[in-house]
Amino acid sequence: MRMTFPLFSSIILNHRVFRYGECINVKTITVKDLINRFSLEVLAGEDHLDRKITTNRAHRPGLEFVGYFDFFPTELVQVLGVKELTFLKRLSDEEQKLRIGNIVNYHPPCFIITAQQESLGYLTEYCVQEGIPLLRTDDDPTSEFIRKLDAYLLKALAPEMAIHGVCVNVSGIGVLLRGKSGIGKSETAHTLIRRGHRLVADDIVALKKLGPQTLLGTHDNHTRELLALRSIGLVNVVRLYGREAFQDQTRIVLDIELTKWEEDSLNNELELEPQFTDYMGVKIPHIEIQLQPGRDVAGLIEAAANNWYLQREGYSAAEEFSKRLGIDH
Repeated sequence: MRMTFPLFSSIILNHRVFRYGECINVKTITVKDLINRFSLEVLAGEDHLDRKITTNRAHRPGLEFVGYFDFFPTELVQVLGVKELTFLKRLSDEEQKLRIGNIVNYHPPCFIITAQQESLGYLTEYCVQEGIPLLRTDDDPTSEFIRKLDAYLLKALAPEMAIHGVCVNVSGIGVLLRGKSGIGKSETAHTLIRRGHRLVADDIVALKKLGPQTLLGTHDNHTRELLALRSIGLVNVVRLYGREAFQDQTRIVLDIELTKWEEDSLNNELELEPQFTDYMGVKIPHIEIQLQPGRDVAGLIEAAANNWYLQREGYSAAEEFSKRLGIDH
């Protein structure tokens, strides 16, 4: 039986159907997700592991233990290290009960004790009463665990959208290829792969905003390592070209749009006016490459990526040329 593929556009990613430019709403994970990711031990609240986590960083309560709650981020995961528990252990039973109770009453998503420390009796007791998960790490230092936790939360809760395109890594530089269906995006990606570059995602690219200037491009497991070539079908780039032909994700720094050739429409100035594409508030440099038979599109993409790198390092070929001519640029 012959199978036909509408490429990947109708594939369900992460149990959602993505359409061009569709933004995902506020993302959440659960306390159970943290347990599975970091192999945490559950000390209390095992019936409440479905509590939601919506904020992409953790908090170490300090001022809160001395009664200052004006800026207490109650929506954050609360991490108790050696410093916090040592302070509490030095208090009288009555003080421990009061100060631990004050924090638990704010109902944060969960508490995590680091470095395999023993939990305080009142902390376990209050977490059981209030239905708040109390978890414990292995012997990782507190600062190291928080670094890993924040990195995980940042990616897991990052705003995300999906677009129609191809994502490749060209000499370590993340490039997003866009254009109308059938323009040749996947074929161009295939040429780049054969030249030693890497595929990240084909047809549907998931974009994650990790910060004001950081956009991550990745794939969904359904399309992992697969490239859809018209007249050929699906190919697995890893099986064809080895592990070096694919990577899971890349930071997007260039947005390249492939378009049909139009006579007399190309701008031949020495240095084009910078153009940008906005993805969730992150501005990515935009370049249009027009297609024509015999034109080395993959080579132009390589040149664009390498030129972006040089410009980031402060070099401009146009400025150098102007200096040679004695012209103020």
